[in-house]
Amino acid sequence: MSARTHTRPSSATRGGVEVRLPWWALALPALAFVALLLLILNPADAHAASSDPAVGELIERIQQTVLQQSS
Repeated sequence: MSARTHTRPSSATRGGVEVRLPWWALALPALAFVALLLLILNPADAHAASSDPAVGELIERIQQTVLQQSS
């Protein structure tokens, strides 16, 4: 008995690689990034977490910049 050999499908011989991702594969990491960014930019939490007032002011300025660009 001889074993059958498997041949590659014709689409594998093309030069390019085709990968199809579902929409949520890109949306979930982006949503997680935005959620973490908003947690960092919350000025009430930033002042409580830092002892240096300059860090809080910097975070507030970043928050203002982000909010101005999104509206």
